[in-house]
Amino acid sequence: MKKVMLFASLLLVFAVIAGCEKKPTPNERMSAYVKLWKQGDFAKMYQNYVSTAAKKQYSSEDYTTRYKKVYGDLNISNVKVSYPALEKDDYKNKDQVTIPVHISFQTAAGNVSYKDKAVLVKEKRDKKENWYVNWKPSLILPGLKKGDTIKLSEENPVRGEILDRSGKGLAVNGEAYEIGIIPEQMSGDKTAEIKQIAKLLGISADEVTQKLNASWVQPNLFVPIQKVSSKDRALAKKVTALPGVSSQTTTVRVYPYGEAAAHLTGYTGAITSEELKQLKNKGYTAGSVIGKRGLEQLYDEQLRGEAGGKIYIQKQDGSTSTVAEKKVKNGKTIKVAIDAGLQKKIYNQMKGEAGTASAINPKTGDVLALVSSPSFDPNDFILGLSADAYQKLEKAANQPLLNRFALTYAPGSTIKPVTGAIALDTGTTTTSATKTITGTAWQKDASWGSYKITRVHANNSPENMEKALVLSDNIFFAQTALDIGKEKFAKGLESFGFGEKIPFDYPIKSSQISSNGKFASEVQLADTGYGQGQMQMNILHLAFSFTPFLNQGNELKPKLLADDQTEIWKKNVIKRTTADSIATMMRKVVTDPSGTAHAADISGAALAGKTGTAELKKSKTDTKGKENGLFVAYDTNQQDVLVAMLVEDVKGRGGSGIAVKKVSALFR
Repeated sequence: MKKVMLFASLLLVFAVIAGCEKKPTPNERMSAYVKLWKQGDFAKMYQNYVSTAAKKQYSSEDYTTRYKKVYGDLNISNVKVSYPALEKDDYKNKDQVTIPVHISFQTAAGNVSYKDKAVLVKEKRDKKENWYVNWKPSLILPGLKKGDTIKLSEENPVRGEILDRSGKGLAVNGEAYEIGIIPEQMSGDKTAEIKQIAKLLGISADEVTQKLNASWVQPNLFVPIQKVSSKDRALAKKVTALPGVSSQTTTVRVYPYGEAAAHLTGYTGAITSEELKQLKNKGYTAGSVIGKRGLEQLYDEQLRGEAGGKIYIQKQDGSTSTVAEKKVKNGKTIKVAIDAGLQKKIYNQMKGEAGTASAINPKTGDVLALVSSPSFDPNDFILGLSADAYQKLEKAANQPLLNRFALTYAPGSTIKPVTGAIALDTGTTTTSATKTITGTAWQKDASWGSYKITRVHANNSPENMEKALVLSDNIFFAQTALDIGKEKFAKGLESFGFGEKIPFDYPIKSSQISSNGKFASEVQLADTGYGQGQMQMNILHLAFSFTPFLNQGNELKPKLLADDQTEIWKKNVIKRTTADSIATMMRKVVTDPSGTAHAADISGAALAGKTGTAELKKSKTDTKGKENGLFVAYDTNQQDVLVAMLVEDVKGRGGSGIAVKKVSALFR
């Protein structure tokens, strides 16, 4: 009897619990539905939240596939759905409720924002009651009904051009021949013809075949194969004479200065999937063309402009309804301080030598040229560089794809004017003070072991700073660095911009005193005094480190854009008297018959500057290391152009004399 009563009590408890079980509300269901909507989980929305009546009218494909396609094609993002919460009385004892919704999102044609109504109905599934959305197409786009077609028309912007200081085109919009094949018009022996076409265009037959076998190709359609420069009319004429081959005119990016400015301008190309992941939130799409290197990449957002677009609904009766529309915005033209003529002149003067050069106006900060040699032709990338051709560039021993002006190098003796200026400014020495050094090798004491600093000229008489600069005496400036001391020398170099990012739009590597910004030993301190040790400089920074000598001790800020104002980067780096003294000494480096840059004593210009030979050793005992030759020079009369040049691997070929010859030729 007790067991029966206990069982009856338990049944009563379960009945009470069941009666008190919380039933889902329309608010909760709508919230869960909207959450999936924002996540783009359309399959789960359809399966678990769409009403039976809606499912009878719209299949899973109508709903799920269409949502995905529409959201993908229209590039829909940032979906927002807001609605007021219903009061309990609004849905109590009701089988249907209507919730006003406000829907907004971004599209390829701009923002879309509209109001609609979502109807939720109560249904019993698997013996449980719940609320389901009585879905309709207008919840995808405003006014959309069953049978309507969604259309998108796009208008691509004209990419802005890149001009030099005088308006000459560095990167411009031009035309090329688009060579293509209409398959049904080819000759009987297609294999032989494909080989002939490929040979003329400089690509492989496999590349041609692959394009002809694309899924979209139809026998009567023009299949683009390769672009040919508008200058190469003879080739276009020859290849289009073959059966089935024709050409169309297409708009392309053109780089008039080719190899001479390739690393500076960069080039454009189709966006990759990896790039799209990084840039998707900035309005880029799978069809975007973007800057791949250089100025094209640096100023891509300004150059590319904004695509225009129109999203509209076409009704079954032929009428249309516009959902969103955005006007096309062409890209901005960028004018840089670069002098295209000087850029080309310097590149040609380097004559394929591996190296780099920068040219600036030392009185305004204008960056007139940034050269990396050897180079490549960016037009080849635009027209379509074959895989074999790219591989040759990539594997070439002289590394034409390497942008040398973005890197850093040991400055060698070109740093000596800076070392001398720091010594004078800190009161370590004076212009008249002398050092008497004997022989061509020196070490401070036995603690240096077998390591000695060497110099070329054995000047055993008393030598002041001017004479040391003229002869480029390594020992003199090593001793001077030791005299200055670790802390003062490091601080002095930092005041010239070592160890910090150069304030320049173009990404270039920062110069360093050493790997950690400090001197690990006296030997390293001494070596740094003449530009060795672990010291590394960017070629542009090297040029700007000379600007205090022409600007009363102020170091100017590099200026890339033509319209930017002249600014001082480092104010009062050195005293005016120090600047004047070093400038006078650098003129003597050229005019003195014993000067290392005496070959630059040319007619028509009064050059001043400093040579440098940087040894690239694997260790202090390495005698087979390579050498780089450097020269920094400017005309003391004009003072409107200063050139810094580095030529790689000059050992046994004339050392820094190679750079002296090339730089001085620019001023003739």
